[in-house]
Amino acid sequence: MIGIVRLALAGLVAIMAIGTARAEDALKAKIGVLRLSSSAPVFIAQDKGYFRDAGLEVELKFFDAAQPIAVATTSGDVDFGVTAFTAGLYNLAGKGVLKVIGGMSREKPGYPLIGYFASNNAFAAGLKTPKDLAGKRVAVTQVGSSFHYSLGLLADKYGFKLADVKIVPLQSLSNAAAALKGETVDAALLPVSTARKLMDEGGAKFLGWVGDETPWQLGAVFASPKTLTNKALVTKLLGALTKADREYHDVILAAMKDGVAPINEQTKPLLEIIAKYTNLPVEQVVGNCAYIDPEGKLDVKNVDNQIKWLQEQGFADKGFDANGIIAKDYVKAD
Repeated sequence: MIGIVRLALAGLVAIMAIGTARAEDALKAKIGVLRLSSSAPVFIAQDKGYFRDAGLEVELKFFDAAQPIAVATTSGDVDFGVTAFTAGLYNLAGKGVLKVIGGMSREKPGYPLIGYFASNNAFAAGLKTPKDLAGKRVAVTQVGSSFHYSLGLLADKYGFKLADVKIVPLQSLSNAAAALKGETVDAALLPVSTARKLMDEGGAKFLGWVGDETPWQLGAVFASPKTLTNKALVTKLLGALTKADREYHDVILAAMKDGVAPINEQTKPLLEIIAKYTNLPVEQVVGNCAYIDPEGKLDVKNVDNQIKWLQEQGFADKGFDANGIIAKDYVKAD
């Protein structure tokens, strides 16, 4: 009997040792991300253990604007960044200190993500639609940000000069929302997750969605050249993200109608994960589900258009294009 107990204990110790060894063998990675549903696959992969199953130990670091994530990735504070394209990100990539390795969120008709919002006073004074933004004071996070680019696309669409818009860079989403509510700007471009609370409190008026006006590739996954030398790490991370991309697409996006995801037995577990990481109730998440390609593809042609536009505006350095900033071994081009 004693011998059997000893054998059982020995077996338990061996199992524990194997588990410890596996934990020690896991590749560690930090991912810089915003608390927005546009990064939903990151949250799903973390919460459902897809990163862990791939042999990764992932830590998520949260930021309040896109550009600081790019800076943190180049400095080594994080290993990977998942956020929107910005002029600053492109300039870093153009210098060779960042590489795009995959696609993430897109502005696409029918999938509410970034919206145009007016202050109450400006709305009452006639600011009723996105094309009325000409000549107005408009808050964005930073000059050359995704919000700034979206406004540039809108100007091109409706034939007004971007130079006629008073761009007010406020460095963070929370600052832009506060300025809109406080009537120090006429309008702002904000993600729906930030704007919904503002609207519910009567602090702003909705004008339209960027995806309906000017669709484009908004977000991406990127890393520094140093991180890319660890091919096993990159391959495992992208594999886990692609698994989450597919699940998010097939379960939530496929079920959406009129820009809203239903809450049912299939969607609720994923919606609750997104709610957990974005600090939003599930009832708000359902109308805040950004489009993401099920295979994590990147619209390379649109990325090239973004770079050219930013270069023409003087926000991005000249001398590089999309091909120069993409890690072709990893990017799945659309």
